[in-house]
Formats: sequence, structure tokens, C-alpha cells
Amino acid sequence: MRLKNKSSAKTTETRKKRLLSMLEQQGLSIYENLDKGKFPQFVIPSRSVSNIVYDKKIRQYILGSANAVRSSRNMSQLRSYTQLAWLAFFVNRLVREGKSSTLRDIYYSSQAFSIDFEDQPESDNIIVDLEAVLTSPREEFHIFPEERSSVFGDLTIEYTVPGYEGKRMNLSDHPDGYLIGPSLSSAELVDTSAELVIAIEKGGLFTRFVEEKVHKKFKSIIVDTAGQAPRSTRNLLRRLNTEMGLPVVILADGDVYGEHIAMVIKSGSANAAHLRELTVPDAKWLGVWATDIEKYKLPTIPMTESDIKRIYDLQKDPRYQEGNWKKQLEVFLKLKRKAELEAFSKYGLTNITDKYLPAKLEESKSF
Repeated sequence: MRLKNKSSAKTTETRKKRLLSMLEQQGLSIYENLDKGKFPQFVIPSRSVSNIVYDKKIRQYILGSANAVRSSRNMSQLRSYTQLAWLAFFVNRLVREGKSSTLRDIYYSSQAFSIDFEDQPESDNIIVDLEAVLTSPREEFHIFPEERSSVFGDLTIEYTVPGYEGKRMNLSDHPDGYLIGPSLSSAELVDTSAELVIAIEKGGLFTRFVEEKVHKKFKSIIVDTAGQAPRSTRNLLRRLNTEMGLPVVILADGDVYGEHIAMVIKSGSANAAHLRELTVPDAKWLGVWATDIEKYKLPTIPMTESDIKRIYDLQKDPRYQEGNWKKQLEVFLKLKRKAELEAFSKYGLTNITDKYLPAKLEESKSF
């Protein structure tokens, strides 16, 4: 039984106090500037392409030292400054009152305060600005996307959301697994008998893994990433790795997008370079590799022009410049074919859990 490593995990209350303190400092700065007859402003770490660099030491993209200023004095910036100030006010309310919101709710809530967002993408972008200012992910603001992924396995959690504080639940209690929503994302991880986390791209395969009792056969916690893993899911994967000491392995479709899904779990994305604690640097991509397509003689479909272009794009990314990541891109480009995880059904519905998964887990011990 693995118990939570309390020394390595920030408690929910500590994170909340830190965030509220930073919001208070931003608010005080506005008042102090107004009292001095100055125009208040926000200093935001620049998210321009030129300020996003890959840090080999921590194995993820980070922001450089450049900053941008959002000033109420500049008429061209006044609108976005007001949006950001309102969002900080609204987030302060969410956190203090223990309420949650979705990205879409934020967009509609702004209308009640006569804050002008042209559309939701503009609203979403301001939320990213606030993340950069406070160096905290939106999930700590209690703001979540609509899409959800799922988790299943022997993991006991303890809720921290109002009305459920202290209540415990085991994530193997429901045969469909549990959605990784706000209440689960903020819960404390208590204990587990698992020795491994298996992240899998497809919901259908997640269900099959539950049916085939993969969590017992391999002493694992199974996570459905629902395609490209939402950030709340990536945060949970990291917590399982750092707080519970569980290694993470990844299964995705045998195509360039599946390879990138694995890389984002492992080392993040350029879009989230302003955030930490969303990566699992030691996570292992088990497959489906391009070389697996040939090795297991899997049914395939032709790549599209978009697939091929994506390979060329990733070959410019520093994370794909060496090792197996580079090799698999080259083989995909040579084959110009791709295969889905479901392709193993050609050999029987349980082939992927009975033969492929054990073989890949054994192979992973050498890399």
C-alpha cells in the first residue's frame, strides 16, 4: 500500500492561501497606483514564440525572461487591461467562496458585469494571461474546461470541496470510472495498492481495460486521456507520479498525433510554457510505435497530407531530435501509414491486454 508523500505535496489550503495572497497583492497595486495618481498596469510574462524556450534540464518548455506590460494608460491596451482586472476580481470570488466555473461560464459571466469579450477565445486568452501573472494554472482558480477524461483503479481520495470535506472514496467503486472533474482534481490522494499508472488515449479501450481487470493484472491505475489529455488530467498524472511515487506509461494511436499526445504528457506544450507541474518527465511512451505497425502486422490506413506535414513540424521540435522519438517519426514518414489502438482487435478483442501490453511493459524496462 502506497501512502501519500505529504512532504512532497502542497496541501489545498496552502495553495489557496498563496493564490489569494497574490491576488491581494495585484489588487493593492491597483489601489496604490491610483492613490499616487498613476495609471495601474499588469506585468505579464511574454508568451511570444521568441520567449518560449525548451529547458533540457527540467525537460519542458518554459518562458524566458521577457515581460509585456498591460497598461490602463495605453488606449490600445485599456480594453484588455480591464478584462484582466475583472477576471482577477472574479477569480478572487471563486476561490474565496469555494465555487467552480467553466471556461464558457466565465465568458457568459463577464456579460453580467458589462465586460466586453468579442468571443470565448478572447476570454480564454485573458484567462491564460492571468495564469502567467499568477504563475498558477486555471484549475487553481477553480476554472475548468467542459471536456473531461476518466480514471479507474485502487486509489483512495479525500474530497476537499465544500460540503464533502473529509469524505473518502475509492476510484475502483464505479465500473465506468470517475470523471476527472473539479472535485476529483482538488481532492487529496490518500493511498493505493497500485504500482503503475497506464494512460490510454481512447475511451473505448479504457472501458475494455476496466472489463479485463487490467488494474488488478498489472496493479495499475488506468487513466483515459480522451485524446490530447486535458490539463486537469495531466496534473493528476503528475500528482500520481510525484505524490504517490507511481511510474506512468502511455498508450496512444500509432500515428504522429498519438506520439505527440505522449510527448505532451511527458514534457508539456509550448502553449502552457508559463506553467509548471503539468508534466511527468519520466513517463514512458509504450506505443503504438511506427515500428510496432510492422512488427505486429497491424491493419493501417494511409496518412493524410496533414499527417505528413505534422511529422515535418515535429522534426523541428528539439524534443524529437534524438532517440526513439526521432526514430519513430522517421519510420512513420517512411511508411506513410498509421494504425489505431483498436487495430489489435484483428487478433482478438483481448489481444491488446493479453499480449501487447505485457510485451511492451517488459520492453519498457530497457528504456
